[in-house]
Amino acid sequence: METLTLVTDKLVGIAGFLYITAMVLYTFYLIFKNKNVGFAATTAGFLGALIHLVSFIMRWIEFYDFAGGGLLRAVPITNLYESLIFFALLLAWFYVILEFKTKNKSLGAFAFAISGATVLFISAVGASTHLNPLVPALQSNWLLAHVSLSFVAYVCFAVSAIAAMLYLIKISESRKSYYYVIWTLVLGLSSSTVLFLILNKIFGSGSFLYVIYLITSILFILLFYIKGLAIKNVFKSIDFDLDTLERIIYKFITAGFAIFTIGGLVFGAVWAETSWGRYWSWDPKETWAFITWVIYGVYLHGRYSNRWSKEMASSIALIGFLVTIFTYLGVNLLFPGLHSYGSN
Repeated sequence: METLTLVTDKLVGIAGFLYITAMVLYTFYLIFKNKNVGFAATTAGFLGALIHLVSFIMRWIEFYDFAGGGLLRAVPITNLYESLIFFALLLAWFYVILEFKTKNKSLGAFAFAISGATVLFISAVGASTHLNPLVPALQSNWLLAHVSLSFVAYVCFAVSAIAAMLYLIKISESRKSYYYVIWTLVLGLSSSTVLFLILNKIFGSGSFLYVIYLITSILFILLFYIKGLAIKNVFKSIDFDLDTLERIIYKFITAGFAIFTIGGLVFGAVWAETSWGRYWSWDPKETWAFITWVIYGVYLHGRYSNRWSKEMASSIALIGFLVTIFTYLGVNLLFPGLHSYGSN
């Protein structure tokens, strides 16, 4: 049993390496438009997603043999490690399918950057990879419906955020622009976080790394702000036009909002009533899930009623995904509550 767990962990590590490789190759493809580089990028991303899928299925079978209780209850999405693995897997396959349908590689660098960073994050926080019996709250048929649909919604929000990032990059003409500040800030924080995760993996945890993270965050934010217009030139050859990017943002948020409403809030409330005797308790996770729902609801209201400019709507989409990340990771790691099992 332990040997099989080690095998699945190693496969996830290989997938993460391929995701980071794909990110680099997709970036070079955007710069040079070399077909061979593009083919290598697609190949690396697809192989990473395929190996990741195999490891996920292996862990599912392993958990079914370990815990029993039915195949659906054995879906490996019951703790921090498994749910992050599931998120990275979904995002990788969402992108692979999107590229296959559109024949467009413009979103690949961002999609695989997030998937790769997610795998790195798992190692950085030292999430347990061991199989554990389901806690009583998870011994329910609502597990698959609530958790899996929530993560499908998260991935929809991630894709919309990637498109929103590219949209804001393409429209930015001046450092004084509010939209320029938004995307350079997000890229700066994201880059410093990836560097932090890599250093954490190499040197292990330590308070000095958090000092380095603070310093590098400031430096990266300043770097992207100062060099943002030059960086924009890297993406000037993005094949998606502004209208296409805006439609991607809208369609994926619409789908994600509907799935999150049903799977995240409604199914979660029903599950909470069967497990804890009440539909809603303003647990930190529930509170931030509601905040996330409101932000995307505001986006859809403004977008549908034409109250927002497309630039403002894209900014809200990008900010909404940052709140989504905090709803899952920040709440799980920082706040105790009924959902604290997710941090194990």
